[in-house]
Amino acid sequence: MHDATPIEVRALWLLRAVVTAALVVVLLPFFGSILWAGVIALLFAPLQARLLPLLRHRPTAAALVTTGIAVLLVVGPALLLAAALAREAAGMYARLQSGTSRPVDYLRGVFDALPAPVASWLDRVGLVDFEAVQQRLTTALAQGAQFIATQAVGIGQNTFQFVLQLFVSLYLAFFLIRDGRALVRIVRDAMPLARADSQALARTFAAVIRATVRGNLVVAALQGLLGGLAFWALGVSGAVLWAVVMGVLSLVPAVGAGLVWAPLALYYALTGAPLKGLALLAWGVLAIGLVDNLLRPLLVGRDLRLPDYVVLVSTLGGLSAFGIHGLVLGPATAAFFVALWHVGPGGLGRAAP
Repeated sequence: MHDATPIEVRALWLLRAVVTAALVVVLLPFFGSILWAGVIALLFAPLQARLLPLLRHRPTAAALVTTGIAVLLVVGPALLLAAALAREAAGMYARLQSGTSRPVDYLRGVFDALPAPVASWLDRVGLVDFEAVQQRLTTALAQGAQFIATQAVGIGQNTFQFVLQLFVSLYLAFFLIRDGRALVRIVRDAMPLARADSQALARTFAAVIRATVRGNLVVAALQGLLGGLAFWALGVSGAVLWAVVMGVLSLVPAVGAGLVWAPLALYYALTGAPLKGLALLAWGVLAIGLVDNLLRPLLVGRDLRLPDYVVLVSTLGGLSAFGIHGLVLGPATAAFFVALWHVGPGGLGRAAP
């Protein structure tokens, strides 16, 4: 077998590129399923490694058990949360449309409880137009609730497609969990990079996905859960919806979920319920806040060496470009950008992380 000429090498790479592009087009309808299957596989790969010795090094049995645990811990709760969120969003939208819910009444109560000099100053600068505020708040909340309700209806109308996507995701996750190491070696060896650089990029890929899921999604879920429990205990309507909002806002450094619970604590303090306000403040600082300050560093560790502002901007940009998939794709793209500039000829140093 003769050595390939430069023209043959280029032709082979061109053919690979064309076939790869064709495969991407074929698999594009299942893009979300493939992405989250990979995320589940990467997240639960350490569990698979621990189960292998316990199951006499039978990879298929270990992968089945690992996939089942992933369903119990991730997929099942996510489906239950989505169903509850859809119900609350539909109910809130109906209340806003009928006028039985008026968010501006809370603002009016806060304004009436303010000291006279502060209220007078707000009135002079034109910040007390409650009807305009009511209209803007109602429009914004109605649009958000309608969007969530519409998505829920869409899923209900396309139940077969949703079930198919979920099945494909779990099916792929099983094989990626079982054969993930071998697949990584195949891809790594096929990359036109030095072995050390390809290994560094492979480590970066796994580290970024795990750090993103553990450091962002897990912390967001815990903060949303703690905030939602507090709102439910205080009798706030739409506790599940507010829990999701707090979970999303937890991606914002420093303030995070406090953008939701802090104004409510202030409202209670100013409208004759200081004990409720103090309890919510203590819960927000000691429980919700400590989750971010203590748990995030433990979960992320040294896996993801990206500044908070890069994680925030890339996450928000990913959400804007790819929807829910952007929670992973945004930070992963930013981390790969950094990693690629640290490997190979002309790189800036050792691969990161």
